[in-house]
Amino acid sequence: MAIRVYNTLTKQKEEFVPAEAGKVSMYVCGVTPYNHPHIGNARPFITWDVIKRYFKHLGYQVRHIQNFTDIDDKIIHAANAEGVSWDTIANRYIASYFEVMDKLNIQRADVYPLVSQHIPEIIAIIEGLIAQGHAYVVSGDVYFKVESFAGYGKLSGRSLDDMQAGARVEVDERKDHPMDFALWKGAKPGEPAWESPWGPGRPGWHIECTAMSLKYLGNGFDFHGGGSDLVFPHHENEIAQSEAYTGEPFARYWLHNGFITVNQEKMSKSLGNFFLVKEILAHYPSEVLRFFILSTHYRSPLDFSDDRLEEAARALERLQTALDNIRHLEGMKEGAAGEEARSLAAAVERANSDFYEAMDDDFNTALAISVMFGLAKEINIYYSAVIAGKAAKHTETLEAAKNLFRTMAGIIGIFEQDAGAAASENAELVEALMQIIIDIRQEARRKKDWGTADQIRDRLGGIGIALEDSPQGVRWKKR
Repeated sequence: MAIRVYNTLTKQKEEFVPAEAGKVSMYVCGVTPYNHPHIGNARPFITWDVIKRYFKHLGYQVRHIQNFTDIDDKIIHAANAEGVSWDTIANRYIASYFEVMDKLNIQRADVYPLVSQHIPEIIAIIEGLIAQGHAYVVSGDVYFKVESFAGYGKLSGRSLDDMQAGARVEVDERKDHPMDFALWKGAKPGEPAWESPWGPGRPGWHIECTAMSLKYLGNGFDFHGGGSDLVFPHHENEIAQSEAYTGEPFARYWLHNGFITVNQEKMSKSLGNFFLVKEILAHYPSEVLRFFILSTHYRSPLDFSDDRLEEAARALERLQTALDNIRHLEGMKEGAAGEEARSLAAAVERANSDFYEAMDDDFNTALAISVMFGLAKEINIYYSAVIAGKAAKHTETLEAAKNLFRTMAGIIGIFEQDAGAAASENAELVEALMQIIIDIRQEARRKKDWGTADQIRDRLGGIGIALEDSPQGVRWKKR
């Protein structure tokens, strides 16, 4: 089945056909590093991480570029407030970005270009736009002439008149049109500045992504994405200046994730519902936050609350239980494939088909995760039958279930920290210590010392460890 994506540019789902066979190119708008990343920042990067993982799993060679807007009014204001340089602020919060995104299992992009390191490329494009009549200079500032680009508004689906009526545009009599936007800003006291043909200054917001995407991906690359808040004006302006400059189509597929609300209200500092990722991770495991975000389709609104996070934690634990059950069965004696094994094998085949169908349909992680739950249920049924002595472990079937479950988890990006821990020496030590405790309890039970046996069970339960007795022995797991 072909991959179909919802293209914001055409307002419909389209079959994805790469610009170059076997390769995928993507440019994702990054953060402005003036503060620690908040949950709204996390959603697009988790979304694009899964998209990248899926394409790589399918065998594509992926080229992923994600910028940092390290020159911006907010960075300059923060730097002036602290009495430090603008790049001190930018570098501090770039480091903070990587710290929290690494915890969320987000794989690194191939290149993280900075605006400050691409001033020559930006100036060259602005010069080209001026030469072609798409931009003009006013007292050291350079503006893009929106009326010079016939396709302006095609991404957001609005006309210039609609935009002007609905936008809060500062009156600037120097502009040819109120919606004209800055490509270059003349230097002001207390701001960083670079030399240019129009005098010292710094780039406008939108021109940076044109310069960096064209440099690292070339024109007509596959995917451009970010949050829905970037459709207008940022991405609209990117298309205008890029296509005016090159005379050719810019990005081919535009993908935008939905907004995040908090208890049904828009997230904002003024409402006191503004949550930094590091604050959330102080209370919840990072994979719970990732799982929570991916449990809703990326284009749908996502409401954030403690209750929703708690639900995500419990749901993730159910999937973890299925994985633990597989591990436990692996250590048991082999037997012939019975009806239970055949039933699990059929479930694996269905899940394999359903999972890829979900991901091929505009990367529907919500549906893909529901497929994982369906397979987890079948694994648990099979586990219970084997533990009860009603079925035998069948290695081939069990391996098929484990491999598919791990493949799905790898695309979603969960249980990676678990996999690392399981391979560590500490995990092996915990396993050995738990076996000693279980042996002591079993000896107490053999001697009919029920008080000691129950005390061991209860004390372990108090620290979140459950013991499960079965005809095949005792198993422990974290609750």
